[in-house]
Amino acid sequence: MRKTLGWLLSLVVLIGTMGAAGFTAQAATAAGPSAATDIKDEILAIAGMSLIEEKEYPGYRFFVLNYEQPVDHRNPSKGTFKQRLTLLHKDVSRPTVFFTSGYNVNTSPRRSEPTTIVDGNQVSLEYRFFTPSRPDPANWVNLDIWQAASDQHRIFTALKKVYKKNWLATGGSKGGMTATYYERYYPRDMDGVVAYVAPNDVVNKEDSAYDRFFAKVGTKECRDKLNAVQREALVRREPLEAKYVAAAAENGWTFTTVGNLDKAYEAVVLDYVWAFWQYSLLADCASIPAAATASDQEIWDSIDAISGFSAYADQGLETYTPYYYQAGTQLGSPDIKQPHLGGLSRYGYQPPRNFVPREIPMTFQPGVMADVDSWVKRNADQMLFVYGQNDPWGAEPFHLGYTVRDSYVMIAPGANHGANVAKLQEGEKALATQKILQWAGVAPAAALADAGRATPLAKPDAVLDQKDQEREPQLRP
Repeated sequence: MRKTLGWLLSLVVLIGTMGAAGFTAQAATAAGPSAATDIKDEILAIAGMSLIEEKEYPGYRFFVLNYEQPVDHRNPSKGTFKQRLTLLHKDVSRPTVFFTSGYNVNTSPRRSEPTTIVDGNQVSLEYRFFTPSRPDPANWVNLDIWQAASDQHRIFTALKKVYKKNWLATGGSKGGMTATYYERYYPRDMDGVVAYVAPNDVVNKEDSAYDRFFAKVGTKECRDKLNAVQREALVRREPLEAKYVAAAAENGWTFTTVGNLDKAYEAVVLDYVWAFWQYSLLADCASIPAAATASDQEIWDSIDAISGFSAYADQGLETYTPYYYQAGTQLGSPDIKQPHLGGLSRYGYQPPRNFVPREIPMTFQPGVMADVDSWVKRNADQMLFVYGQNDPWGAEPFHLGYTVRDSYVMIAPGANHGANVAKLQEGEKALATQKILQWAGVAPAAALADAGRATPLAKPDAVLDQKDQEREPQLRP
């Protein structure tokens, strides 16, 4: 769908001031046909759509679905696979938010922030090649950002026949990247994009922005404290690796993909500072032990709580193989120098190739991210990018040029990788909320006239609005 033209704004305000009775009658008439048919029947009437299960949730219908997709959108004759998605149905008269995490889909009812703001429906899509949404056999060449965007385009095209009101795309981190790539390849589908904490690694080999970030983030006291624990974990490699051997035996961890336990140990330790700032806040520095006096167990516990010793075992890597494949073929991944480690590091930041089974071939495609970056700078239209001030991924964000239309980059002060509209400064929070409502076509006249009066249309819900705690892998080189 083409974006709403700016000159319609005054007309929308005028309509908002008209008598409500006539408008309500028109809306009821428009919604009439859908009301006569059960929404499940309408969805399952779509060719290729099948039901996995329906779950109850007050005020909504919630469906877990499969949709048959081409393995290769350029050559549909090469076969199909079933891609999992969920549908949180509110009403066909409401706007719809297309959510992607970039990973597996959560099969419990959840509502993204834009969905709460617009009080709408939400379609959530599992990214291709994350099981069970993986072709069999899997030709990994078909895992790229254009194919994933084409998955979204087909689902949107199918569901738009049922959900005819405005659509917004959203997601956080890799999901924010996914929403952005979808807009780049299919700019006529969505009425707006809200991309949270979306990394933008334009030139994979140029990562000095991250070094500058880690040199100034938070306070010197906190940085020094974190660096000291990380360094101490390498100084005490022998006794701490003995703990790792025991933990691996207890949990059944193996290290075939990364190569050996020593490489996995160092990868976890080198993630420590990055992972702290990604998931924690400056106030959490108080919980970091003093390295010089900490016991081996205290160092182990701190590293495990923040980085996770299971992360680079085969069992921890397996779920994220599609991500590491993409990082090593198109997305790129950051490198940081960490000079405080001196000569203690044996491997440095290890590349994505180390985290993908060797039987899967990988070749990096330079220029893919630069193309997206250039497109966004020149063509962004009704796009909002939200970043956290203390999130490492904000070191290489998307930027907007002079030719963009109604698009914004906003930074939440002191926030980490969980930054959102609610954490923005009041003026930007009001503007972002107003724009999301406007792009969705549901902004009250008062909110259009005064951003300060723009508020979420749905009431908070402790279950629907909770942020899932599943940790993403570090977007490493």
